[in-house]
Parts: sequence; structure tokens; C-alpha cells
Amino acid sequence: MKLTKYSDLGLRLLMYLAMRRDEPVTIQEVSERFAISKNHLVKISHRLSLIGLVESSKGRNGGIRLARAPESISVEEALRATEDNFDLVECFAAAQNQCVISGACKLTGVLLSARAAFFDVLAQVTLADLVGNGRMLERALLPMPGKTAGGRKA
Repeated sequence: MKLTKYSDLGLRLLMYLAMRRDEPVTIQEVSERFAISKNHLVKISHRLSLIGLVESSKGRNGGIRLARAPESISVEEALRATEDNFDLVECFAAAQNQCVISGACKLTGVLLSARAAFFDVLAQVTLADLVGNGRMLERALLPMPGKTAGGRKA
């Protein structure tokens, strides 16, 4: 299974918001800190706000933030919000299944169990677990806009 870039960026955005939980964050800031497309982040942020994981505010001090505490958002919930297909093999989708051994094959059951285990693990991990106190992640990010790598204003 490979997650889409959309999900990858969505998880990164949510983790960043979890790190900065007490203040609104602009899409521009996230884009610059991660060196990723602002346009993609706008789409992802919009989707996450429709689902209720992110809230946005307009105006001078506006931006986006988590709609709930990071401790209450599981990685499973975040992933399901950004990914729409978890069919590992053709036979998972009955309407598109062309596999001639579907009725006799035991692989489907094994893969269904593996997928369930995957989601069970993700359900036990929250955004808060992923970011901890955020120091290591903060050091890995590009400097804040308008500041040098040492944290001083440019």
C-alpha cells in the first residue's frame, strides 16, 4: 500500500498544527516551513475543515488551527479524512474485480486482516503522540518566515 501525496501532506499539516496548537497558522507559513506547494495545502486544508479536523479564521490574525485537541485526533482518523481508497488488491472492490481466482484465493482474507491491523495501530496513535513536545520536529523544519536559522529576525 502506498499513501497518496495528498495524505502525506495532510498528515504533515495536521502535525504542524498540533505543534502550534495555541495560535493560528497561515498556509503560507506551512508551505515555507515544509517547502511544499501552497496550492496543495489550500486544497488539503479546505478538505480537513469540511471534515471538522481544522478550523479557519479570516482577518489580520487569521489562519488555520486544529478544531480539536491533538490528543483527540487519531492518525487513523486523519488518514481516512485524506485518503479515499484502501483497496490493496483488485478483489477488494467487487464491482471492478476481474480476478479469476477470487472465489478460491485466500490472499483476500489475509490482506483484509493486514489492513485491519494497520488501522488498529493507527487508531491507537494521536497527533499529540506524533509531535511530542515538538522540539525535534521544529529543528527539522526550515526557519520560520522572516527569521534566520538561529531564530532571530532576518
